[in-house]
Amino acid sequence: MTPLELAAQRPRHLLPLVAIALIGCLGGCQYESDDVSLPSASTPTTEVRTVPPLPNGGDTRTVPPLPKNGDIDAGTYLVLVPGYTEPFEITVPDGWKSFDGDSVIKDDPDHPDEWAVYLTFWPADYVATDACTWVGKLAEVDSSPKAFVDAMASQASTASTPAVEVMVGNYSGFEFDHSVEGDADITACDGGKLCIHSGSSYECSRWYSSVAERETYRVVDLNGQRAVIAVSQLHESINPELTREARAVFDSIVFRSGK
Repeated sequence: MTPLELAAQRPRHLLPLVAIALIGCLGGCQYESDDVSLPSASTPTTEVRTVPPLPNGGDTRTVPPLPKNGDIDAGTYLVLVPGYTEPFEITVPDGWKSFDGDSVIKDDPDHPDEWAVYLTFWPADYVATDACTWVGKLAEVDSSPKAFVDAMASQASTASTPAVEVMVGNYSGFEFDHSVEGDADITACDGGKLCIHSGSSYECSRWYSSVAERETYRVVDLNGQRAVIAVSQLHESINPELTREARAVFDSIVFRSGK
C-alpha cells in the first residue's frame, strides 16, 4: 500500500516529516552546513515569529483560511485545528498541498516516495508507552505541554532529544526531536508499525513505518490547552533544499492572540 493510500485512511498515517537542520524562517535564513539531519534541540529557538496584536484585540490584516485539500498558492494562511482554542498562521512557498485541513505536504520529484516532507497539526491525546508493542498501551496524557514531552521521552522503542523552551508567537512551549531507537524490526511490531501517538485509546493515528523516519515537535501551551505541531520527513535522502524549505515553513507558524 502506498503512503498516499495509507494517508487516506481514518485514522491515517501521514508519512513522518523529519525535521530539517535549519534554524530560521522564510526569506531571511542562512544555512551553514551540508548536514540535513534533524536539528539539535539542545540549541533553543527563542522567538519563531510574533504577530503584535492591536490594542483592541483586532487585526487589520485579512488572512485567508488554509484550503482543506489540494494545491496551495504561495502565501500566508490561517489555520484553526478542531479542538484548538487559538488559530495559527502558516506561510508556504509554491508547490505545497493541504491535506484534510490539518496537514501540509510537498513531494520530492526526484524521490520515489510521495509526501517527501510534511507538517501535521492535529491534537495528540494519547501516547504509546511502547511504540512497538503499542496495542493496549496508549496512555492518556494531560493537557500540559510538559506532560506530552515527558511521555514521548519515556516511550520505549523511540528516542527524543532533550526538550528546549521556545516561543511560538505569544505562546510558550517546548521543542524536541523524535526518531526510532536503533534498528528496530518494525515488521515484528503490533500492526507492523511503530505507533507514536493517537487521538484515541484503542487505535493509532500517528506511526512510523521505517526506521529512517523522524520528526521535530513543537508543543505549545495555549492558555492551558496543548497544541502539537510537527515537521517530518521519511528519508535522509530527500533533497536538502526541500528539507530546509520544510523547516522554514515550520518556523513560520505563529499562534495568534487577541490579548
